Amino acid sequence: METRAGDPGAFAHFDLSRVDSPAFVVDEARLRANLAVLADVRDRAGIKLLAAMKAFSMWRVAPIIGEYLDGVCTSGLWEARLAKAYYKGEVATYCAGYKAEDLPEICRISDHVIFNSPMQIARFRDVLASQGGGFDLGLRLNPLHPEGEVAKYDPCAVGSRLGFPVDQLRAEHLAGVTGLHFHTLCEQDFAPLERTWAALKPAIAPYLAANGGPITWLNFGGGHHITRADYQRDDLVAFLRAVKAETGCEIYLEPGEAVALDAGILIGTILDAHTNGMPVAITDISATCHMPDVIEAPYRPAMLGERETGEVVRLGGPSCLAGDVIGDYRLPVSAEPGQRFAFLDQAHYSMVKTTTFNGVPLPSIWLWDSRYDSLECVQRFGWETFRDRLG
Repeated sequence: METRAGDPGAFAHFDLSRVDSPAFVVDEARLRANLAVLADVRDRAGIKLLAAMKAFSMWRVAPIIGEYLDGVCTSGLWEARLAKAYYKGEVATYCAGYKAEDLPEICRISDHVIFNSPMQIARFRDVLASQGGGFDLGLRLNPLHPEGEVAKYDPCAVGSRLGFPVDQLRAEHLAGVTGLHFHTLCEQDFAPLERTWAALKPAIAPYLAANGGPITWLNFGGGHHITRADYQRDDLVAFLRAVKAETGCEIYLEPGEAVALDAGILIGTILDAHTNGMPVAITDISATCHMPDVIEAPYRPAMLGERETGEVVRLGGPSCLAGDVIGDYRLPVSAEPGQRFAFLDQAHYSMVKTTTFNGVPLPSIWLWDSRYDSLECVQRFGWETFRDRLG
C-alpha cells in the first residue's frame, strides 16, 4: 500500500534532539491548517463534519478540534467516554458488535448510535427503548461496491463483516432507524466516493426523506483525503450540496486521517548497526509496537530528509520479532549508534495503535507549534504502563 502523504512541512527545520527518543511530535499549526480546510468544506457544502477518533485520539488537542468541527465519531464505549470527557459537539458511535452491558452508557453519551446489522437492533430493542430517547438510531450498510486498493482493508470485499449488505435491505429493517451510514474508502480521492454513491443510491432511494421515507441523515464515513493538496475539494463540495438537496437528508462526513495528515513525526535513534548481506540498523522505533500498519497494511513510511542516492540501510526495531522491519532507507545521517532520524506523517494510526509488546517502551508525546516554536511534553510513559496492563 502506497501512502500519499509525507510532506515534511515545518518539520524540515525541527531539531530532532529537542525531545527524547522515541517520540511523537505533533505540530499544532499544521493541525489547525488541516482543520481549517475541513471546516471550509463543511461550510461551503452545508454539511456536518466529525473527526474520527479511531485515527487520532490525542485528547490534549480536543479543544482545538472543537474550534473547527461539529464533533467526533467513536468506535465503542471507551472512545465514547473520551469524547464525552474532552471533546465538544456531537458524538456518533458505531461498533461492529455492541455488548448489552455497554449500550445504556453509549446511548446516554451519543447523539447517533449506529449498528452493523438490523438483527442487532432487533435484539437490543428493549435496551434501546429503556433509555428514553435522546439519540438517533443508524444502520451501517455495505454498498457492495469495492473501491479499496487492498482487499483486506476494503469493507466491500467479499465476506466483509462491516455493514449490512444493501441487497438484503428491506423496509422492516429500518423500524426506528433515522440514518444510514457507509464507510468504504481509505486515503482516497473524490471519484471513488462519487462512484460508491451512484452504486448505493438506487437501493436506498425509497427510504430517503425526500421520497417520504424515514431516513433523515446520511453518514458517508471516512477515508476522505480532503486535506491532501491535490484532493478535488470543489468537486466534493458540489457533490455534497447536490446529495443534500436530492435526498432531503443531513449529510455527515467522518474524516480521520485528514484531520492529522502530515501533522506529526516519529523520532527515533539508531541503537546498533551491522552487515548481513546489506547494512542493517537496529532502532528504538519498532514497527510492530509503534507503527503496526507498516506490517499490517503493509506500507513504507516516508523518512524526513531521506537521500535520493547513497547506501541503502535496512531499519528494524529492538523487539525479538523477526518481522519487526520498518523498511530500507537511504538515511540522511550515518548509520551509526546515536544518530537521530524521523518518519513523516505519524500523528494518525500510529499513536492510537502503539503497544508494549516485548516490553518495548512507548514513545513520548509532544505538542509543537511551528508558528511560535513552542514545545510541550504532553505525555511520557514509564515501565508501569507495561506492568499495569498485565497481571
